[in-house]
Amino acid sequence: MYAITGITGQVGGALAQTLLDAGRLVRAVVRNSEKGRSWAQKGCEVAVAEMEDPSALTAAFKDARGVFVLPPSEFDPAPGFPEARAVIDAVYTAIKAARPGKVVVLSTVGAQATQPNLLTQRTLMEQKLSTLEIPVTFLRPGWFMENFAWDIPSARDNGVISTFLQPIDKTFPMIATADVGRVAAELLQQEWQGRRVVELEADHRISPGEAAATFSKIFDRPVRVEAVPREAWASLFKSQGMKDPMPRIQMLDGFNESWIDFEGGEQNSLKGKVTLETVLKGLIEAA
Repeated sequence: MYAITGITGQVGGALAQTLLDAGRLVRAVVRNSEKGRSWAQKGCEVAVAEMEDPSALTAAFKDARGVFVLPPSEFDPAPGFPEARAVIDAVYTAIKAARPGKVVVLSTVGAQATQPNLLTQRTLMEQKLSTLEIPVTFLRPGWFMENFAWDIPSARDNGVISTFLQPIDKTFPMIATADVGRVAAELLQQEWQGRRVVELEADHRISPGEAAATFSKIFDRPVRVEAVPREAWASLFKSQGMKDPMPRIQMLDGFNESWIDFEGGEQNSLKGKVTLETVLKGLIEAA
């Protein structure tokens, strides 16, 4: 039995479906029974647990051969990341009590960075769960290709996309969520000892310019890319409702200045199979 958190999202869903297709037993860990209904119909056992509830998580992880931890993303965290710390403490307590056979944790590119930024939430998770006395793998994916979903209306209607990744010809480690789920499923079914890190990106690094060119190909019309000036970020993010945009700005700086990257470098990362064009076509069809 494999217990999967975040199963209602793209990564967790792809992971669970991969396990089911392989004939594995899956326990869907969801916030309420309604969210687990579709997975129950696919043959999954359902466990209800909030990610901040150690008792419920302990029950959800009990007797599991492996556990996949997908911590919720907090895009506008309070100072000191209290939201992430509450989840980390609950997950740690639950795993220590339930003692599943192994754990795969969805982390992030740049989790090893010492500079504070939005991704520090995953750094804290790695630091805490690294002390567990069971096998733990931290899966560090690149920038999700699915983030380009925000650009579809502008690319389609105005022939332009805006980017915070700069300069526009700089290439960045990116990955499709389908690849993340597939690789996570493979990792869960492996045997290893201690702590390990797996870094995952597409077969080549992608620039905002390439994204615009891919939109151009799909829409059969010119699509150009515009860099959003850094001096405009704070006011823009606040206008969108963020209370403290600094962690997000620091994260973007990290990508642009290359101190958010893979610890083992591009040459040592695992490579995905899904192309940017495939992801964008899927996003456009679903829009």
